[in-house]
Amino acid sequence: MTNAPQPRWTTPNDLQDQIARLWTRGDLLRATVDDAALHWPLRLSLKAPSSSDLAEHFEAVRAWVNQLQSLDRIHLEWREVVHRVQGRQRLPSAAWISTLDDALILVGQSAAAVRFQGLWAQAAAIDPALLSWLRQRPLQALDLDTEWTRLLAVVRWVQQHPRPGCYLREVDIPGVDSKFIERHRGVLTEWLDLSLPADAVDTNATGVAQFAQRFGFRDKPQRIRFRLLASGLLADLPSSDVTLDANSFAGLKLPVSQVFITENETNFLAFPPVAQAIVIFGAGYGWQALATANWLKAGELYYWGDIDTHGFAILDQLRGYFPHTQSLLMDRDTLLAHRSHWTEEPQPARHDLGRLTPSEATLYDDLRTNRLASRLRLEQERVGFAWLSGRLSVVIGHDQSWSTD
Repeated sequence: MTNAPQPRWTTPNDLQDQIARLWTRGDLLRATVDDAALHWPLRLSLKAPSSSDLAEHFEAVRAWVNQLQSLDRIHLEWREVVHRVQGRQRLPSAAWISTLDDALILVGQSAAAVRFQGLWAQAAAIDPALLSWLRQRPLQALDLDTEWTRLLAVVRWVQQHPRPGCYLREVDIPGVDSKFIERHRGVLTEWLDLSLPADAVDTNATGVAQFAQRFGFRDKPQRIRFRLLASGLLADLPSSDVTLDANSFAGLKLPVSQVFITENETNFLAFPPVAQAIVIFGAGYGWQALATANWLKAGELYYWGDIDTHGFAILDQLRGYFPHTQSLLMDRDTLLAHRSHWTEEPQPARHDLGRLTPSEATLYDDLRTNRLASRLRLEQERVGFAWLSGRLSVVIGHDQSWSTD
């Protein structure tokens, strides 16, 4: 024998890993409820010694054969090799698992498979449409084992009360409260999408935050906070700082020529007086509450956010509702004038934005590609107040009264 390095043959651990991957992909669980998911006996991948390995690594080959023969529930297929030095030898040429039960025993998941079959039967009794979800996510189903009965009860309740028009707090199911439903809005959304008729689902409402709207529950009113930047805009108010629900805000009739939106509460509170104007305390990426206020489309609307990638992403999203929105203090001059106040953005956005002006898009590209500095951010509250006042003196030079009829 030579001292050449031993070739890499399939080891018992390799075979075990192949079976383990069948489990982690969900294949073994799917096979417990679908005979077509896997075909038995199941052949495993096996890299065996060659004829030359017999001459160069005979003792290693013999040890390898002994290791494979010691495996339980994995059956070997053999081939004969006649070697000029070692004579007639039998080597494994293939490895097989005969049954699903053998595979489950090898990965120690027989009991889990029985549990999954029980979950499958419960879901089928409520609505066979749910079974497609179980086929796709069998391991997630096992993770939900202890909540399974209650989750199915929620599905059954909503099927019986489509678009119920009540708060989640009013859903009366034994063992289920509103916090349980809120905690599982993600999986319930997927299940209800499968179980409900199309006219019972508002597909325009997406994400867990819009669960209530998607399935016709009442949601707590969205509230909009704004400040009057001049006296006399709304009569008989004890304060210029006003909070209204979205419907009331949408119904306002204000004699204003400019509306400003800022994300920072201090900026909101300290925003300078401007004739015929209000300032709105922004809501980050959530502009749905403003969307029904059609009077905002009638005149000048300014958005003041951070100069960072997410600031421009929020501006881009706002323009999806109000295309005429102008940015305020989100320009290169403002950024460069406040270099000493630059900080880092934790997780910059990278995606393309299609609603920015050419100058905004150029600055956004510089930020997302780190051309000016790594993960550069200038937060809006770090912009000098004199700089704000100077820019406002230009903005309020316009004289455009809005019609809110």
